[in-house]
Amino acid sequence: MKFAIAIPQFYADGEFDPASFREYFARAEELGFESAWTQESTLGVGPQLSPIETMSYAAACTERMRLGCVVFVSTLHSPVHLAKSLSTLDQLSRGRIEVGVGTGGRGRPFAAFGVDPSRYVSRFTEGVNLMKALWTEPRVTFHGEFWQLENAPMEPKPFQKPYPRLWFGGASEPALRRAVRMGDGFFGAGSSTTGRFAEQVQIVRRALAEAGRAEDSFPVAKRVYIGIDDDAERARARMNGALEGIYGQRVPAIEAAAVTGTAADCISEVNKVAEAGAELILFTALFDQREQMERLAAAVLPKLG
Repeated sequence: MKFAIAIPQFYADGEFDPASFREYFARAEELGFESAWTQESTLGVGPQLSPIETMSYAAACTERMRLGCVVFVSTLHSPVHLAKSLSTLDQLSRGRIEVGVGTGGRGRPFAAFGVDPSRYVSRFTEGVNLMKALWTEPRVTFHGEFWQLENAPMEPKPFQKPYPRLWFGGASEPALRRAVRMGDGFFGAGSSTTGRFAEQVQIVRRALAEAGRAEDSFPVAKRVYIGIDDDAERARARMNGALEGIYGQRVPAIEAAAVTGTAADCISEVNKVAEAGAELILFTALFDQREQMERLAAAVLPKLG
């Protein structure tokens, strides 16, 4: 079992404190977290810093931690630009980058990005294939529906060979089977309940068996929104308020997926996530992130597994 921590991203205008950010990562490495992760939401009510730039800053503040994003809504990106940015960041971090990708689902504001909503899955799959080609081929000739390249080089390639691990997000069976066909791991969303995540893991395992792929070659992870407090009701109220700030409204299904309560409550619920199949758990606190990280390390992590 591996444990990860969220990279702080939510700062209102002028609130970012470089010294506190550096101290957070110094302590996260000291506490032994394996990796730290961002998420992406370009348009939204929450004051969320973009993942690439935040990961870059984090890379300069760390020495050993792996750094990732779950997920880049790569459908909304130019795959050429995204491939270049990720390759650059993998070089700057000396091979410590993890990459999560997802389609974003039907509810994205596709028109704001010039994307045809009727073709978003095709655009997603083509974009991922183009990024792989740019990362592995000396010169790329690519005749796709959305992008065309002729004998085009992109250097430098990623530090990791052939490229950083590609984690796929997704919830539906077609998305999970796509993850097995195209990806290197599955990352369950923080908005998925443990029960729903367990169902997703079973779909992934069936798809792996059908493809003749070993389960241990395809890791499974999950983001867990977590809030620890000696007062369980206060923890739940603070979590629900924070989620409403991110999503712009109360979403009962997402609130139900979040883990809150006393340390003992959280231990019980997180162990269920591990039993459902998570080999890496990404803890995402939405309030008092430094304090929550300390409480996780002291009172929760030693009782997991």
